[in-house]
Amino acid sequence: MKDFVAGDLEAMVMAALAEDVGAGDWTTACTVPAGARTTARIVTKAPGVLSGSAVAALVFRRLDPTCTLEGVADGTRLAIGEVALRVTGSTRAILTGERVALNFLQRLSGIATRTAAFVDAVAGTGVAISDTRKTTPLLRRLEKEAVRCGGGRNHRAALDAMLLVKENHIVAAGGLAAALGMAMREAAARGLEVEVEVRTQDEFDAALELRPDWILLDHWTPAAVREAVVSAGAPPRPRLEVSGNLTLERVREFALAGPDVLSIGELTHSAPALDLSLLVDPS
Repeated sequence: MKDFVAGDLEAMVMAALAEDVGAGDWTTACTVPAGARTTARIVTKAPGVLSGSAVAALVFRRLDPTCTLEGVADGTRLAIGEVALRVTGSTRAILTGERVALNFLQRLSGIATRTAAFVDAVAGTGVAISDTRKTTPLLRRLEKEAVRCGGGRNHRAALDAMLLVKENHIVAAGGLAAALGMAMREAAARGLEVEVEVRTQDEFDAALELRPDWILLDHWTPAAVREAVVSAGAPPRPRLEVSGNLTLERVREFALAGPDVLSIGELTHSAPALDLSLLVDPS
């Protein structure tokens, strides 16, 4: 969670607790003695990769500052039935914070798990798996951390991190050469990298002549990617990124075509949550 200002993450947790608790957790208040303490286990109900333990710990600590969360490190691969984490503290705090903590953990661990599947699929090719900005509003930094937990890398975190000239910029500027030329001048002035999205071989050839830092091949076939890699030549050359059509079943085929990075929106916009359960110790 090093990318977060502490206050930002705390505010997010407080808002999530307020949404879930409302005026009060009446069920817990009437069934659990005020001074009761316990340990609860967070157990995997499906294989996956853990992510989000720091934000889960903050959830419990906001309800009971003495709560502690221990277990495996984020990025650990877990089998069905393994204990990922143990939380110890006020029983009331643990039960009240259960759903919010699990919601964060399940969402982030799901992203890490999906990322790991793509990383495994391209193992040995030397190609990196990257995320995109297709993230849940306000959860981007958490979700990008989850991608790293799964073995992936992060694309730009925000619009100010680099200049990425896309199809609509090209149309608005009156053509690829005009848009890319302006972007490269601005990028040089700001000390940033510039990337351009191309959809055809002609656009690729035009971009290659201008030598941006990156060229993004959007919705290309593996065969066309291979041709682009060959025509780009040996480094130093613009690095090549591929996006679009990158399903888990086909991603290795694209990796073997030889690009540098495969960027996949699915990692964050539609990764299924990892099924986790919190179980209170009967003792």
